[in-house]
Amino acid sequence: MMKKLLNNIIPFLALLICASCSQEKPRYVIGISQCSADIWREKQNAELRMDTYFQDGVELRFAAAHDSDERQIQQIDSLVATGIDLLIVAPNQVQTISPAIDRTYDSGIPVIVFERKTNSRKYTAFMSADNYEMGRQMGEFIASQLGGRGVVMEVKGLKGSSPAIERHNGFADAMKRYPDIRLAAVLDGDWTEESAYKKVKGYEGDLSGVDFVFAQNDRMAMGARKALAERTEVSKDRLIRYCGIDGLPGEGGGIQLVRDSILTASYIYPTHGDQLLQLAVDILDGKPYAKETRLQSALVTRENAEVLLMQAEEMMHQSSYLDQLRQKANTYMHQLDTQRTITLLALGIIVLLIVAIVLFYRYHIGMMTLRRERVVNTLWELKPEEVAPAPAEATPVTDAPSQSDRAEEPEEAAPSEDSSTEQEEKAEPVLSTSASMFIARFKEVVESRLEDSELSVEDLAGVMHLSRVQLYRKVKAVTGSTPVELLRTARLKRGYRLLLTTDKSVSEIAYEVGFTAPSYFTKCFKEEYGQLPGDVKE
Repeated sequence: MMKKLLNNIIPFLALLICASCSQEKPRYVIGISQCSADIWREKQNAELRMDTYFQDGVELRFAAAHDSDERQIQQIDSLVATGIDLLIVAPNQVQTISPAIDRTYDSGIPVIVFERKTNSRKYTAFMSADNYEMGRQMGEFIASQLGGRGVVMEVKGLKGSSPAIERHNGFADAMKRYPDIRLAAVLDGDWTEESAYKKVKGYEGDLSGVDFVFAQNDRMAMGARKALAERTEVSKDRLIRYCGIDGLPGEGGGIQLVRDSILTASYIYPTHGDQLLQLAVDILDGKPYAKETRLQSALVTRENAEVLLMQAEEMMHQSSYLDQLRQKANTYMHQLDTQRTITLLALGIIVLLIVAIVLFYRYHIGMMTLRRERVVNTLWELKPEEVAPAPAEATPVTDAPSQSDRAEEPEEAAPSEDSSTEQEEKAEPVLSTSASMFIARFKEVVESRLEDSELSVEDLAGVMHLSRVQLYRKVKAVTGSTPVELLRTARLKRGYRLLLTTDKSVSEIAYEVGFTAPSYFTKCFKEEYGQLPGDVKE
């Protein structure tokens, strides 16, 4: 009876504990690899998160490469390794990211390429606005504003990215129709306001006659505007007009800048995170979908900016309100889950106490029964004369065992608590020394090949006679950092040392310590030390 009770209670208790601690497994896990982190992508990410409210069981995992090809390749491989069901990716550049996307596609994971293209057809679906048409229409708009005559400057986006290529081609084709419009300069930016400012500010040609600036996004248009205002040959009274692309709503967005006449025009580049996530779910659900989707866009001018801004602000207000409702619902559900967990745990504790009492009672009853059985058995086996009382002169009975009893008792040398502690203390330095020797060897290998920009984790693992996974796990366990992080830190430290002790330029030092681009060295350096390499040299 008791055994049957225990066999029923213990599995029930385990079920209660598991139910209180378990989390619902998502139906789909979708990885999102953004090539950069800016307000346009923040808006799209927010739309993606918002649409998960209407898609049950969808988990999103975001990664932003901050305009680094190497980082985006690593992030894509990492997302795939975590076990995603589908990848959404905006490639940083056409050529370099394609192999990582191809690997993902070949592994059987569906891939949606959005906003930017690859040089491969290995993708499940593609979604984007028409960048060529945007560039062409902006060219036509500028030509009409100038009356077919004037001087224009173009500031392009990141070299090698498909939007920069296509917007330039569309703009150039439009300009061919107007021979009296002269192109003063075509400069390469990287989609940031700072890049446009530096390119325009540092341009060695004459920009005094520029009438109109076409920047391939609104941020670069603002950077060019600031730079031209500071160039000495440009008259302060000269009217220069600016236009860009993105047309974002909200404070400081392109629509507001056009409304306030800071920009003459912009072009709405739709984010449509909701449509993007719906496409992903349709693919995973096995529903029909379009392989190529073109998003609708529109030109923003002073005439329609006010209306577009009002519409956008109303949509943002409704989205914010919906998000607040969702957060309140989540809070309420979290409270319910907490109460349910507390109730289940309390019930579990009660059951544990009952089981403990039952086991305690059973143990003591069993021990008493065992003692009685031993006494009965002993008396049963003795002869009658052995049970009789001993004579008065007999040796008195004492609690101490006799010599013969001691001889028959086996001696057990149990280790003392102090000795076990000493053994543990002796073992710890061995582990510490082993870890120190491993890290010293790893550092030696890294330092010897620091200037090799092609150095990979596989190379380091090979030199140390380990697999890539073994090296990663061991370095992570000992240092808390990955091999790639330690390699980057070592390169930055040597770069810092060279900045202080040599007259080499930042570019020379960047290549010497193994970075493939001075710009990426500068970015990593600032993240690590909070200042630019040039500031250190000064």
